[in-house]
Amino acid sequence: MNLNYKSYKKSIQKTFIIAPFIALILAGCSDNALDTVPQTSISTETAFSTPEKILAQINGLYGQFSNPSLYGGRYIIFNEQRGNEFSQNDGNNSTGANVWNQSITASGDFVNSVWSVAYTSINFSNILIDNLANSTVVTEDLRKNYIAEAKFVRAISYLSLVQTYAKPYAQNSAALALPLRLKGNTSGGFNDFAFSSVADVYTQILKDLDEAETDLPDSYSTAILTASRAHKATAIALKTRVYLNKGDYAKVITEASKLVPESAPFQYVSGSLTHRLEPNVATVFGGSYVGNEAIFTIPFTTAAEAPGLQSALGGNYLTPVIYFNSAGIIADGVFASPTSTDARKGLVITNSTGQKLLNKFKKSGAPFTDYVPVIRYAEVLLNYAEAAAQNNNLTLAITLLSAVRNRSDAAYVFTTGVTTKEELIATILNERRIELVGEGFRTPDLLRRVQTLPGKTGNAGVAPEVLPAASNYVWAIPSNELAYNKLAPR
Repeated sequence: MNLNYKSYKKSIQKTFIIAPFIALILAGCSDNALDTVPQTSISTETAFSTPEKILAQINGLYGQFSNPSLYGGRYIIFNEQRGNEFSQNDGNNSTGANVWNQSITASGDFVNSVWSVAYTSINFSNILIDNLANSTVVTEDLRKNYIAEAKFVRAISYLSLVQTYAKPYAQNSAALALPLRLKGNTSGGFNDFAFSSVADVYTQILKDLDEAETDLPDSYSTAILTASRAHKATAIALKTRVYLNKGDYAKVITEASKLVPESAPFQYVSGSLTHRLEPNVATVFGGSYVGNEAIFTIPFTTAAEAPGLQSALGGNYLTPVIYFNSAGIIADGVFASPTSTDARKGLVITNSTGQKLLNKFKKSGAPFTDYVPVIRYAEVLLNYAEAAAQNNNLTLAITLLSAVRNRSDAAYVFTTGVTTKEELIATILNERRIELVGEGFRTPDLLRRVQTLPGKTGNAGVAPEVLPAASNYVWAIPSNELAYNKLAPR
């Protein structure tokens, strides 16, 4: 791609001027205002009439995905608030107290906003796929590349929805989950969609990712474009996450082995691109946002792009809205032992009131320009390790687990918790909690294993545990969807 980063960011901003009608289509939520195309909008024919305008639509797709209500911040925070690693400092629902204490309902703003923004991202993807299906404006290879990027964004958006609003795959894959909206909507209305099953949603996600892998490039012209736009390894890496959620460990191994050799050095090389662990974990969160470990990231470089205080990761962790729960992973020896030499210990700080705070995202004041890590090579190694252990390849699992630990503590040797399959899986799951803390994995990891959401305490009070059979184990279908989709399950 002959595109520098400055023009890339400008084209993201420009997109919302070129095609304002796209930004207004909230699939699953409609009213009279949304049913009318604004006078300033232009036709899809015009919006996709030149290579420059098509590229602007692609970049706008990533801009929508990075919305503060989705992967720009809030969605990640919600997945940490519902888990048990963090306590809540206040009882204000605007900062997610009702998410933390498990009391949010179908009419809650956050329940509705995550759904609406994710479906808007999906609709962006659908519009792009529809309009590029037979386009001759760009070369055939570039047309396929753009469609593959849209399929990747559609897949990860659906994954965020099915992990949040539907029963876990292992609990009931036949349960109704979400409406699968796969055609673009540029005029509003058309809200009545029957819900598909959990299994069908996962099938669609994997179909999109398989097709994306085929047509995505190995890399782009610069490191920041490769990190922030979907490339071949991005689709493969996300498939390891999806298959892990399904409990299909053989498929996790198949996909992960494309990116991770069975022996050191653990790295993926394709042309000029290398994905591997950063030698120092601190650099992952201290400036090397687009280094070798970043498989997919959301960049924020200016105040105009950055999320606001209530959505930003740094704003939530360092203000702090949430702080480490003393009964959570912070009690692990990696963080708690005075003799620990693990470098990840340096990602935790103590404030003036004695609260332990996560310092991965260091911008505690505006503009909150910390990049958001969506997929890291470390996650792929841990996905692979868990799947290998589940498939009784304990030697490989220990080797992969040790690679993650030894990056931060070179001399560490696992002498306990690795003897049996069950012990090893528990140790790998614990390492996920250490390595990925604060990055939005805790609740999905509990749900995919159909485990109770633990109770916890904090300055905001007490959050009760939530059993898998409870009605609030996953978020309710939003009230807006129920209001405008006559086919939604009641």
